Amino acid sequence: MLRQIFIVSAINLRSLKQRPWASLVVVVGMACVIGVLLSMLSLTEGMLAAYDKTGDPSRALVVSTGALGEGNSSIARDKARLIMDAPGIAKAPDGSPLADAGMNTGVPVYRLNGRQAYNNLRGFGPKGVMLRPEFHIVSGRMFRPGTRELIVGVAAKTQFKGMTVGDKVILPDGEWPIVGSYSTGDLLDGQLVGDTETVMKAVRKTAYNSVLVRLTSPAAFPAFKAALTTNPALAVEPYLQREWYKKIGADMFNFFKVLAYGIGIILAIGALFGCLNTMYAAVAARAREIATLRAIGYGAFPVAVSVILEAVILSVAGAAIGAGMAWALYDGADSAFGSNVFKLSVSPALFGLALIWAVTVALLGGLLPSIRAARRPVVEALRAT
Repeated sequence: MLRQIFIVSAINLRSLKQRPWASLVVVVGMACVIGVLLSMLSLTEGMLAAYDKTGDPSRALVVSTGALGEGNSSIARDKARLIMDAPGIAKAPDGSPLADAGMNTGVPVYRLNGRQAYNNLRGFGPKGVMLRPEFHIVSGRMFRPGTRELIVGVAAKTQFKGMTVGDKVILPDGEWPIVGSYSTGDLLDGQLVGDTETVMKAVRKTAYNSVLVRLTSPAAFPAFKAALTTNPALAVEPYLQREWYKKIGADMFNFFKVLAYGIGIILAIGALFGCLNTMYAAVAARAREIATLRAIGYGAFPVAVSVILEAVILSVAGAAIGAGMAWALYDGADSAFGSNVFKLSVSPALFGLALIWAVTVALLGGLLPSIRAARRPVVEALRAT
């Protein structure tokens, strides 16, 4: 049986050159389906990778209870001091807690295409850099505490205008020069950073948005969390920094995945009908050939399998083309969602998804034509041709 399947399938593939346009319907249709699907999913893959890289297992972020983001959180100055006195926080060289109260706000900017947007302006306090060993200045210099100066992440200039050293950003109290450029290798690369206290005065804020701390170890987090959540003077929620980013990104990831798969399914249905029609036409065109094979002793099952294999090969070829195009156009490309700048990613997992998607459509599209080819009486097929 395996020998018959191999021989009939080989005959099928050799006959493709006699019907190239019909075969291209399947290939092009699947290439479009997979190209669109993977290009959309590259956004979620890139965002997931960026959120996963942002944060350190030994860092914890404290926000006010119920906050949906750092910008929605509010922590009074006296409460911030209580948080910094909690157990489990590592110590700086001078013996003080390795913690930093920070703030977040939106700054109006323009994208490279001229459309207005908002970028994230983050405040660093005295220990802001000490808490982030991945942070380093790549050009210019660090802002001076107490002055109206900003530094910008290296990824911001790929999405926004006026984000290079020497440019100026307009805040409520006037223009702030950008004096340096930094890199962290995560989402902060798309943001602006300034001195916390000076920025808070400029935007007229009196409370911090969050408190970032370095723990003595990840194992110290439960005790740290318990100390804060059981303190009646505090109404805060502590998170391991990576868990916080996963939390705030979950709804966004799910939305884009549902959107991508929804569009992918609609396109796949179109490709399914294209595959179905193409395989029916192929079976009809090869009716005499199939009847002859059946007459000399080839079974119905090998004939049916050969039709499905042809559909699978054409679909996988189209999927490979679509996946390759998505990878060439989008993998590693800079993108932005809100103020978060990250790189799109067409990962190996997405290539695997493309293969599964293509094989599924091929199996569904080739099933009925294969049954028709296997069940058609030999005499009837010979007479029809």
